[in-house]
Amino acid sequence: MPELPDVEAYRRRLSRHARGRRVRRTVVTDPGILRNVGARALDRALQGARFEEPERHGKWLIAWTTGPAVLIHFGMTGDLQPAAGSEGRHRHDRVIFELDRGELRYRNMRKLGGLWLAHDAGEAHQLLGALGPDALGLGRGRFVEAVGRRRGRVKAVLMDQTVVSGIGNLLADEALWRARIHPATPVHRLRPEDLAALHRALARVLRTSVERHGNVPSARGWLTAVRGRPGATCPRCRTPLARTVVGGRTTYLCPACQAPREGP
Repeated sequence: MPELPDVEAYRRRLSRHARGRRVRRTVVTDPGILRNVGARALDRALQGARFEEPERHGKWLIAWTTGPAVLIHFGMTGDLQPAAGSEGRHRHDRVIFELDRGELRYRNMRKLGGLWLAHDAGEAHQLLGALGPDALGLGRGRFVEAVGRRRGRVKAVLMDQTVVSGIGNLLADEALWRARIHPATPVHRLRPEDLAALHRALARVLRTSVERHGNVPSARGWLTAVRGRPGATCPRCRTPLARTVVGGRTTYLCPACQAPREGP
């Protein structure tokens, strides 16, 4: 599933291939992917507009234009692909922005994401209003304030987009493993030093993943390098990894490095 680093890579791709280019036509091959606008209305709203510098908030991409904005969520299988022309379109290309030079294609196999139209900045911010602060560049103070006051298991809280925006299953497991925190630990049992360690781990994971153009690292020393593999062991202590479910999501952890926290 695309997480914050992936969407940041899509943002940079949109900026590189579409910024300053005019929309000639918007082709919607599957109207079911549109959430608050019809295909004809989307085409009319964008015709003649030029893409401006895009933004990202968590897992959302905001494609600003000289007219309205298009808000894009990628769900589990979304992607954004530039193309030089109309050749080679994929059957899962749901929305195609035909530009004055080339195309930009929103591809989504399972259609769990979607596109929204915002007529101005106020409407765009209203659509994103329930999101918590963006995880990338989030300072320790704001992180502790956002996470530390919540109830529930720490992994579920981390993945709650209204608490901190942008953290998904892989990033949560990686950060918790690096901070040596069991994913099912209730937040109220975390000490201030635990939250500080979690913030440091998450910041490193996000920075490194963004630097690698959205690819969550699979290098030696990363949990993501072995996560889900048969017989996988902890990259730090070589204890066999455990698999469980937290917040409805498959979770991998090291039983030795991430021992459950005792206490009320």
